[in-house]
Amino acid sequence: MKEIIQKKIYQILLFLLLTTVTAKAQSNQFYNESFQTIDNMLNDRQKYSFKDAVFSVEEAYYQGKLDTTQINKELRFLKAFAESIVESRVLTYKGSDKEKVNKYAALYSIICQSLPVAAKDTVIQYKPFSYDFTDVFGHSDLPNLFVSKLLATKKGNCNSMPYLYKILAEELGVEANLALAPNHVYIKHNIKSIGWYNTELTSGIFPEDGWLMASGYIHLDAIRNGVFMKALDNKESLALCLFDLAQAYNRSFPNNDGEFVLKTLDRALEVYPNFAKALILKAEFHKTQFEKLMERENLKTDKPENIKLVQQNPKAKEFYELMQKEYGHIYDLGYRQMPEGMYLDWLVSLKTERNKYENKKLMNNFK
Repeated sequence: MKEIIQKKIYQILLFLLLTTVTAKAQSNQFYNESFQTIDNMLNDRQKYSFKDAVFSVEEAYYQGKLDTTQINKELRFLKAFAESIVESRVLTYKGSDKEKVNKYAALYSIICQSLPVAAKDTVIQYKPFSYDFTDVFGHSDLPNLFVSKLLATKKGNCNSMPYLYKILAEELGVEANLALAPNHVYIKHNIKSIGWYNTELTSGIFPEDGWLMASGYIHLDAIRNGVFMKALDNKESLALCLFDLAQAYNRSFPNNDGEFVLKTLDRALEVYPNFAKALILKAEFHKTQFEKLMERENLKTDKPENIKLVQQNPKAKEFYELMQKEYGHIYDLGYRQMPEGMYLDWLVSLKTERNKYENKKLMNNFK
């Protein structure tokens, strides 16, 4: 009888263990699928689609519960709306790439401008998307950075708004290049009349590069090395999605062993070697591992003698040297950390000093 009871207990424990392992594997399934989707695009085994890459990341975070039906409905409406603007509005722009420029102008209008829309016998006012100053970095709630949140609330930030713009541009059959600034993502376009120009969706204007430089946190080395202000190609944009995936995984599994995160970041860096945010997240992982070893030895990180002492542990020494090398490399690339409060002030300055930074030549083309 005793043996039967012990056997039952063993079976129950085994069942609970297997259930836990299965649940964890199931929770990782969506992240693995998202990684595979993006990796397949990078290897040309799957057709490139920024939209599919972006929503695969959000689907992974929501563990398969993202309302893709509603998302696709919203995207179809916005695409049709953009097409109707292109058909009904005539720009003064005369370049041979006018068809492409008309689409850019329509997308800008949809995201940034209030427009009259005919609905049967009445005219209603279309309300554009707006900047959400609540939790702009997603610290409290990561979905505040998501395109799905932007579509549902019409409020977003410098992550979700340029992502949506690029998605819609590709739906219309034109390119849109993402570009990075400190804590920021914006759009760069190249047209025949003036060459490259910037589209800043969070403020709704076309700023010259001088506005970006005015932040004081864009080192010339960062520009030369493609850290900031570079027009990212489609594969480099997928690297941004891989970073988003790694960040989401860290939020879903805060005590993970780092294997998935490092694999994802390494893949992003293969495509975009000087991608600062990916380099920083990788260095921060090694810093966290080092700090855990310090805590295990009951040593405080603010005392240099303790850091030397813990380095007698070969693993701790490895993590310490690795993170020192990584942070040094990030600095050498020209990256400088911009304080979050200063970033918001800088962003607001674009509206308050609009006349100072707006691309006048472009505005004349778009009248």
